[in-house]
Amino acid sequence: MPQEVALQTAVFTRQGCERIIRFAFELSRKRNHKKSVSSITKSNAMGYGMVLWDDVFTSIAREYPDIATESLLVDAACMDFIRRPESFDVVVASNLFGDILTDIGAIITGSMGLAPSGNINPEKRYPSLFEPVHGSATDIAGTGVANPMAATLSLSMLLEHLGEQKAADDVESATLTVLADRKFRTADLAGSSTTCEVGDAIVAALLNLY
Repeated sequence: MPQEVALQTAVFTRQGCERIIRFAFELSRKRNHKKSVSSITKSNAMGYGMVLWDDVFTSIAREYPDIATESLLVDAACMDFIRRPESFDVVVASNLFGDILTDIGAIITGSMGLAPSGNINPEKRYPSLFEPVHGSATDIAGTGVANPMAATLSLSMLLEHLGEQKAADDVESATLTVLADRKFRTADLAGSSTTCEVGDAIVAALLNLY
């Protein structure tokens, strides 16, 4: 039997790299927090696509002198997400590395059930998709143990994307209020509340804002 061989390629275009990297810089300006962008690659091992990415990142960074930058290899970034997560502001990476880092970032907060996500079309020419990082979690569907906070925080991201900033802020504030209160927490956060109980608490906190 012939030896099996598998070949997998990744395609990087300058236009595609520019699109996502520029969005990262614009997002950092909009957030107005640390005003920094961290680029995550593996250009020491992937000597073509990632080198192009690095080149584009360096080029675009010159257009944003008010934004601090750093470039990290993905293995170093994984360590730094754990040992110094507070130092990051906006992180830009390819889909593969981004998927790894978002899971690390989610669990550092205490649970995957706290992490929202958005698949965003920056130009708004096509619909964007907002959902919890963990996806549909079909293995616990209908059991009442899922943490709804990632879903409500995803809703906040959706509202912000649609230009409804006040509504986005209110949904986020209500969610964080319930989280800080510690009274209603699902099992992933060492609590015993059901999905509905946490959801109802968030709705109540939201109504208290009006």
